[in-house]
Amino acid sequence: MKYVLLLRGINVGGNNRVEMARLKSLLESIGHTNVITYINSGNVVFEASSLPDRSFIEKALEKEFGFSVPALIVTGEDIVRIARAIPSKWQNDKDNEKSDVLYLFEEIDTPQIIKEIGVKPEIETFTYVGGALLTNISRKNQSKGSLLKLIGTPLYKQMTIRNITTAKKLAELVSQ
Repeated sequence: MKYVLLLRGINVGGNNRVEMARLKSLLESIGHTNVITYINSGNVVFEASSLPDRSFIEKALEKEFGFSVPALIVTGEDIVRIARAIPSKWQNDKDNEKSDVLYLFEEIDTPQIIKEIGVKPEIETFTYVGGALLTNISRKNQSKGSLLKLIGTPLYKQMTIRNITTAKKLAELVSQ
């Protein structure tokens, strides 16, 4: 079965550097096959005979790279389901719109998460899809959006964010 490993908080601003070649080798060394990394932000598609143990992978990552790396494992089916839920009209461009997928760790994976975040429906859209929140905001309102206020909170530490382009690419990779 195919899975996607999403690493949180790596290779941001030169901190918590994780080389993709080493990451790929590490996952292969612990028994995963057909390992493909996608861009430098900690996206890995791989195959395993059963659901991998998140704690085991996090411990292996810490041993290999020397720091703690929160990891989220999502089934290939869920990655595709979430990507298909992204409205076709949404864009992620530098001038008009910012559209992201907030993949949720199981501790906060509930429709009520939207209320906890304090979404501003007059300027942004948040849609819950099991395992993720889909978000869209105009670039002109981005500085007023809920996501900025969320950064650094305990809630924020229980999610990992990818733009919709990356989310769709991951769905394409698991579908191959």
